[in-house]
Amino acid sequence: MMDLQETDENVPVVLVLAVSENGVIGRGNALPWDLPDDLQHFKRATMGCPILMGRKTFESVGRPLPGRTNLVLTRDVTWHAPGVTVLTSVDEALARAQAQALIDGSAAICVVGGAEIYRLCLPKADRLLITLVHGNVDGDATFDLSVLRDWKEQSRELFPGGSRNSHDFSVVEFVRCG
Repeated sequence: MMDLQETDENVPVVLVLAVSENGVIGRGNALPWDLPDDLQHFKRATMGCPILMGRKTFESVGRPLPGRTNLVLTRDVTWHAPGVTVLTSVDEALARAQAQALIDGSAAICVVGGAEIYRLCLPKADRLLITLVHGNVDGDATFDLSVLRDWKEQSRELFPGGSRNSHDFSVVEFVRCG
């Protein structure tokens, strides 16, 4: 198995997530908002990249996302689904994603949820690509926004709510401080 420390070329690990101002990322294994413009952004940001997600996130999506190697992290060694690679440790999953990204010439490894997977991968992340949903939203899955104090904002683009999107939101890219 490839050790990430031994590779000459490391593809950056990017957490890609949408979070409300009160830290909510989900409700009942679904997104608690309707943001078609963000879904388009997500597709552009992750296309051609290996994506790593937890089992619950995969099950909420319901199928492998096309144009991307789908890696699913789960503690359940018996779980499987067609079209995905199942892994049981974060280090194994990131090593597999790194190898696949180098084979494919991908710009990044994208970690796409859920809450526990973000928490486990945050220490290994190089960038955060956050859709900040403006407003407070009810939900049962959260992301600790206080971790952003260790990151520097690199760019921000505002998208209006209204007839197309249920909320105003900003896509914000962060890089690690120092």
